[in-house]
This record gives sequence, structure tokens and C-alpha cells, in this order.
Amino acid sequence: MKISAIAGQVGARIVGDPEMELFGIAPLDSATGRDLAFLANPKYREAARVSGAGAILVSEGESLPGRTLLVCKDPYVAFARAIGLFYKPRQFKPGIHPTAILGERCEVAPDACVGPYVVLGDATRVGAGSVIEAGCVLGAGCELGEHCHLFPRVVLYDGTILGNGVVLHAGAVIGSDGFGYAQEAGKHIKIPQIGRAVVESDVEIGANTTVDRGAIEETRIGEGTKVDNLVQVAHNVRIGPRCLLVAQVGISGSTVLGEGVIFAGQSGAVGHIRIGNGARVGAKSAVTKDVPDGGFVTGHPAQEHRLWLKERALTGRLEELFRRLKRLEESLASSGPPSKGSPQ
Repeated sequence: MKISAIAGQVGARIVGDPEMELFGIAPLDSATGRDLAFLANPKYREAARVSGAGAILVSEGESLPGRTLLVCKDPYVAFARAIGLFYKPRQFKPGIHPTAILGERCEVAPDACVGPYVVLGDATRVGAGSVIEAGCVLGAGCELGEHCHLFPRVVLYDGTILGNGVVLHAGAVIGSDGFGYAQEAGKHIKIPQIGRAVVESDVEIGANTTVDRGAIEETRIGEGTKVDNLVQVAHNVRIGPRCLLVAQVGISGSTVLGEGVIFAGQSGAVGHIRIGNGARVGAKSAVTKDVPDGGFVTGHPAQEHRLWLKERALTGRLEELFRRLKRLEESLASSGPPSKGSPQ
């Protein structure tokens, strides 16, 4: 593909040869003259300078003398778009595989793909262009919007709703029972989970992630939210639009996340709290109370990031402070008690 065509597709201007042909995308350290690479972090500037790449995506103001460049607002975003120019996703043949099992009153769009050994419960609906790969199980009354993609062995419990363009990776389970029990005479009495799970449009959920159904109403994942692998979302949780939940995050029951919230890896939140719009939670943090809009919290329990940094700095000095205190105590002990009549 000519670099001029790539520039038009990713919104970049060319510095260098507009007739150059490129055939793929590669990292700076392994790219050849046939590849496009990108520089999004200044610490890799030296790697870009010596890279064998034919052309490099760079941000405005970046200078690499003698190199062919595609200059753009955000090289990382341009890189994401450029990949689609070189590598096309696997294509699926429309239709229902003969080994699939469909319940009564199922509706499957003519151009949808239902793969081998898929099970669709009664009254389940599959929208136009959606793909359900091998071994998926969808309970009764599920609804898939248009152009959804369920990778192998995804499970949707009864009544689960997916919007348009939802991607569920292998092993994801949506709509399973929430963890709800009442205690009576030392026994755990299960609370029936009769709500549902709703995943809005343009959501992507990683492999082996679980989203529980609501106890009475619903658990909802907002439009454009992206969820990593091995994440647990409990019953009645409401996650706003365009949130990011990184691997091994856990959100406890009835907690609400606003718009654009970010939970870093292995962080979590207790139940029945609110995380404000645009809030960020640092890795391995445990949120135990509400976080305001735009807040940034870290630690266990989580607190304002600035305070956490201050505490960490002080913690690093504890050994020094302990030695100073011990020397002071020894000095006072060696000087003996004050003499009678001396000032105190």
C-alpha cells in the first residue's frame, strides 16, 4: 500500500517519499523497510532513529532527519487505524451450522453466523451480521443486537441483552447469579436472582470475565466500556459509558461507576458506593467509600493519590526516623535525671 493512501486513511501528512510502498506494521526494533512503525513515547526516540522501518508514525513537532514520516495528532490512534488497512479480520460464512441447537421461536438474522455446537434457548434473537462461535450457550429470551461477536464458549444466562457491536471473548459469562444469601440459624439462604444483565452497544469484554445478573432489577454495562480478562462485576452494578476495567478488577454489588471511570489492574470497590465521572483508581487499590468526579485514588484502603504518595515517602523514612529516636532516647538515658532545683 502506498504511503499516500495510508496517510489519507489515518489523517496524517507525509514528510518524505509519498510513493513509498509498505506491506505491514511492526515494532520499531524489528521493522524492515517494508513496514510501518510508530513512535508514541519519547523514550523510544533513539529506537526510532536507528529503526529499519520504511516509515514511522510520529506526532506533530517530532523530528527524525532523513526518515520518511507520517505526522499526525496521535500516533497511537493512527497506529490502531493503520492495522486495519493491512490485516483484515476473519470472515464468517452466514448461516446456522447443522450441529447447532435452536429452541422454539428463535429469530436469527439471515446474515448472522451461528457456529458448531451452539445452543440458543427459546425466544432468543440474533441480530444482523452477528457471529456466535463454536460452543456458545445462550439461555432463553436473550437478545443480541447487530454485528455482535461471541467468541467460543461464551455463556449468556436467560434474558441477557446485548446492544450493537458487542464483543465477548472466550469463556465470558454474562447474567450468572449474583452472590446473594440471607442468614438464618447459621444457614445461608439463597436469595433468588431474578433480574437481568444488560450490555450496551460497543462494549468489549475480555476472556473469562463474569458479569452477574441483577438481584431484582438489572446489572448494566454502559456504552463503549472496555473490560479486560478475569474481571468480576457483581449484581446490581451500574457501569457508565466509556469506562475501562483492567485485568482482575472486582466491583462489588450495587456500586455505581460514572462516565469514563478507570480501574487499574487488580483494584476493586466495595458494594453500595459511587465512583464519580472521570475518576481513576490505581492498581491494587481497594476503594471503600465514594470517589468524587475526577478523583484519583490509590492504596489499601484507597485514598487521594497525593496523600498516598506522601505516606509512601514517609514510610520509606521510617527506619531512619527509628534510628534517630533510638539515639535520642540513649542520649537522654546517659545524661541521667535532672539535678534538684535545675530547670525542667
